[in-house]
Amino acid sequence: MNYWSSQRRNPCVLVVDDVIDNSYLLQVLLEGEGYQVEIADSGRAAIAKISASPPDLVLLDVMMPEMNGFEVAQQIRQNQKLSSLPIVLVTGHDSLQPSALETVKVNGLIRKPIDFEEVLTKVESVLTTQK
Repeated sequence: MNYWSSQRRNPCVLVVDDVIDNSYLLQVLLEGEGYQVEIADSGRAAIAKISASPPDLVLLDVMMPEMNGFEVAQQIRQNQKLSSLPIVLVTGHDSLQPSALETVKVNGLIRKPIDFEEVLTKVESVLTTQK
């Protein structure tokens, strides 16, 4: 459940990527727009952070070792308390099909290389629809 609008705090975005430079880039971009940003460098770390303190939105890299973004999204969706947590996948793969997004019930997709305006528009759009 999303309480950020009623608590008047800046929305928290969890950025999940095994490449620290990618996470840092998104962190700087989002913090510059006033978002709180947390970082996780693996699927397991993301699930632990989400379970401990759910963010308002997860930006989730698809291609990660051990546990990919689809597996992380599936685990989040299986938790009844987190089933409506907004998730946006981030990928460099052009061949990712829209049906794959429907399978894991994510809220969108951002392609790499990162387009700053696209990221900000998508984050704002997803957070606005969750109010």
